[in-house]
Amino acid sequence: MTSRRSLLIAGVAGILALSGAMTLATAPAGAAWPNDKPIEMIVAYPAGGGTDIGARTLQVFLEKYLKASVVVVNRPGAGGEVGFTALALAKPDGYTIGMINSPAALTVPIERKARYKLEDFEPIANIVDDYSALSVHVDSPYKTVADLVAFAKANPGAVTIASTGIGSDDHLGIIYLEKASGAKFTHVPFPGTAPARTALLGRHITAAALNIGEVTAFSGDAAKLRVLGIMAAKRWTDRPDAPTFREQGFEVIMSSQRGLAAPKGTPKEIIDRIAAAVAQTMKDPDFIEKARQQVLPLDYKAAADWSAELTKADAQYREVWQATPWQAK
Repeated sequence: MTSRRSLLIAGVAGILALSGAMTLATAPAGAAWPNDKPIEMIVAYPAGGGTDIGARTLQVFLEKYLKASVVVVNRPGAGGEVGFTALALAKPDGYTIGMINSPAALTVPIERKARYKLEDFEPIANIVDDYSALSVHVDSPYKTVADLVAFAKANPGAVTIASTGIGSDDHLGIIYLEKASGAKFTHVPFPGTAPARTALLGRHITAAALNIGEVTAFSGDAAKLRVLGIMAAKRWTDRPDAPTFREQGFEVIMSSQRGLAAPKGTPKEIIDRIAAAVAQTMKDPDFIEKARQQVLPLDYKAAADWSAELTKADAQYREVWQATPWQAK
C-alpha cells in the first residue's frame, strides 16, 4: 500500500512540475517584472542640475505607475560619457534605465572613441526640451549678447564661457555663436550645471551657456544671474524677459533634449510598460505642476518619433564635426 501511495504522489508531483515548466515556458517575457528588485535610473550628470532634477521629479511618478522602486543613480564624468556608457553596457533586463541627453549622448562617440553608440540605446520617450541660454553675473557690465560679442572681438580669447561639457548643447551653442559673430571665446567645460553655475556665481568665468530652465530655476533666488539671450526661435513663455539670439542679430538655435532610454536588447514587453508609465506621468496633473515648479520645459515625444529625431540629429552633428571639429582629434 505504502509503495503504491508513494508512486502515486511521485506521479502527481511529476505532472505538477511539468505543468509548471510549461507555464513558465509560455509566459510572456518580463511577466515577473518588476519584482522586489529596485530599478536604477542613471543620470550622467551631478546632483542639482536640470537632468538630475527632472529625473527625480519623474522618479516618483514612475514608482506610482510601475508599482516598483526606482532609484536615481548619478554617474557624472567626461561630459556625460561615464553615465551614458554605464547605461549602454548595463544588463538589458529592465532593472537599469537612464536619462540620455541630446546632443551630448550623440556627440561623445563622434568626437572620440567611446564604448557605446546611439544604436546601443532603446529610446523610451523624450520628456524635456530645454533651450540653451547665455548668462552672466548680475553685476556684469554686459547687458546683451551683442555687448559680450563686441568685447570678445576686441579681445580675442579674453571672454571665458562655461558649459556642461565638450560636445554638449551648451558647448555647440558657443561654437555656433562664434561662427555667427566672428568672435573668439575661451571655452571652459564643467562636468555639469551645478559646478558651472557655481563658477559663474563666484565670477571665476565671464559667462555661462546653460539651459534656460536651469537658469530660471536658480535666478529667482536673489536674481544673481542675468540672461543675455536664449537660443530659441521665439521667446519662452516662462521667461518673456529673455530675448532670443535671433532678435539680437545672431542666428543661433540650440537646445537639450532629455529623455528616458534603456540598454538595447531590453525585452519589448518591459519597454512598453515603462513607456506606458511615462505616458501616464506626462498627463498627470501633479507631475505637470511639479515640472512647472521645477521649471522643466516639458516636450513629450513617444519612442518612434524621438528615435527618428535622434537619428536625424546624429547625422547633422556628424556633418558639423567634419566641417568644424569642436575638439582636436
